[in-house]
Amino acid sequence: MVESMVLFLAAGFGLGWLPWAPGTFGSLLGIPLAWWLLGHPLTKQATIIVLLLIVGVPLCHWASQWLGGGDASQIVADEFLAFPLVTLGLAAARTPWMMGAAFALYRLFDTTKPPPISHLEAIGGGLGIVLDDVLAALLAWIVLAVGITLWRRRQPLHTKG
Repeated sequence: MVESMVLFLAAGFGLGWLPWAPGTFGSLLGIPLAWWLLGHPLTKQATIIVLLLIVGVPLCHWASQWLGGGDASQIVADEFLAFPLVTLGLAAARTPWMMGAAFALYRLFDTTKPPPISHLEAIGGGLGIVLDDVLAALLAWIVLAVGITLWRRRQPLHTKG
């Protein structure tokens, strides 16, 4: 019973069992979570994300054990629990096109795993499974935050009168 529940949650309510791009489909679960979190103060966003990631480590660890070890493709909890980091504190991300950009950046970094992301999976267990997604999310956050800042600087100043 416990094993089934852990695998169900780790597999993103079944999305991880899809035959094609389970990580991408699993990551989609992070979008409503990120959207909801953006409606809260920064400290609450950060606290909830940290708690979710703390829960995600043993969840992914046990799912990995029951699926034969390693970062099995069926495990997508790491993707949807880490995704809200991409939008942390970025109120501008609460628009559909900006959330789409956040998602695209996150998937780019998570699927290509440029160094140092690729090195984190070597840690193993649930911690390694979650940490590579956390770093992918943080790199995507940096690109998104810089992009938002540059976009705002290009906007003309509105004057009264």
